[in-house]
Amino acid sequence: MKPADPAPVTTAGAAPDRARFGLVLLHGRGGAAKDILSLGTALGLPDLALAAPQAPGQSWWPTSFLAPTATMAPHVESGLHAIDAAIAALNLSRAQIAIAGFSQGGCLALEYAARRGDLMAAFGLSAGLVGTSDAGGPATDALYGHAPKRFDYTTDLAAMPIHISVHERDPHIPLTRVQQSAETFCALGANATLVTAPGAGHGILQDDVTALRRVLNR
Repeated sequence: MKPADPAPVTTAGAAPDRARFGLVLLHGRGGAAKDILSLGTALGLPDLALAAPQAPGQSWWPTSFLAPTATMAPHVESGLHAIDAAIAALNLSRAQIAIAGFSQGGCLALEYAARRGDLMAAFGLSAGLVGTSDAGGPATDALYGHAPKRFDYTTDLAAMPIHISVHERDPHIPLTRVQQSAETFCALGANATLVTAPGAGHGILQDDVTALRRVLNR
């Protein structure tokens, strides 16, 4: 089978030879690279290089991120390759690069951090680790009718900052999954922070922008 073409990458911000840090940004379902890049430019950091891959069909996968892990596997793998391409486009060391995404893109950013690590930081905005139904056990209301996931990641994250956010009642991202994701990152050695906004909603929080600016403007 012919491998899929790599996702196109759009860049913005500081030129690599003038950048102090880089940020890979991942859009959500129905979004576009140019849209999520606006989050990076809004940070107002003149020495920040930006790169955003474009998902085919404006979606990293065709289902909920809570679909069975085996079903999600090829889509996640394709997304990880797209992130690798975006990192390469920045032409900086991995220690100078953070990754952030919203919704689907946030879930993909967290998967990349959990599987690959070795980055400056990762931000999952309205996001959690991907997949279900490979750990045994019944479907639960806490996972919106899905069965448990096996969190069998082994990457040593060595105090890597991880920021995860969610609303208490997010229609797409169960709070339970976000809490499990934060616990998983802590178990991998990361410095994980979970921000929970009250009420219902699905969006980028002011706390997310503050956290991005704090890490990338240090």
